[in-house]
Amino acid sequence: MYLPPQFKGDRPQAARLITEHPFASLISMDDAGLPYVTHLPLHLEDREGQWVLLGHVAKPNPHWRYLQARAQAVVTFLGPHAYLSPKVYPDLARVPTWNYLAVHCTVQASLVEDPLAKDRLLKKLIGDHEPPYAEQWRGLGEEFAHKMLAGIVAFELEVTDLQCKLKLNQHRSEAHAAMKAMYAAGTADEQALAAWMDELGMNSPSVHKEA
Repeated sequence: MYLPPQFKGDRPQAARLITEHPFASLISMDDAGLPYVTHLPLHLEDREGQWVLLGHVAKPNPHWRYLQARAQAVVTFLGPHAYLSPKVYPDLARVPTWNYLAVHCTVQASLVEDPLAKDRLLKKLIGDHEPPYAEQWRGLGEEFAHKMLAGIVAFELEVTDLQCKLKLNQHRSEAHAAMKAMYAAGTADEQALAAWMDELGMNSPSVHKEA
């Protein structure tokens, strides 16, 4: 993605965004050479510095076949985002923009076929979103579990390249105070962006210079 240096985030920031906003877009090439997109939750696992994303699709979804044929794919995560009015600037010669936080991962896919490995993968996703459900899942019985596992195709996505974009008008320090006040009083996404401004130290006009 287009990533000016003033908007480049680091690896810990990317991990936080993926963990807090795990609903991803998995993008592969289909048999006609067109992008094929599946929206799905993914679990981030750090294996001694190597990031792996874990997920699954329903067996009727052809996406797993595209991953099998062409293992390289792209995964995107979108964090909080919001409109920014030009009225935050002290002068009128400005235009509106949109601020957002995003992570793009280039991945190498491998299918998980062993039922026990698929079960372990599902438990990690359950642990992310509803840990108490794990007990209910275990109580549904082996026959039911096998039937459910047979209806999905699980996969691991090894992250081979990573981009993290934190677009928060860092290079327009003259707008930071008004922008922070506007976002802090706004929607949930806007309030989240205001919190990120705090974490990035965007509280003083002297912190960031024009790029």
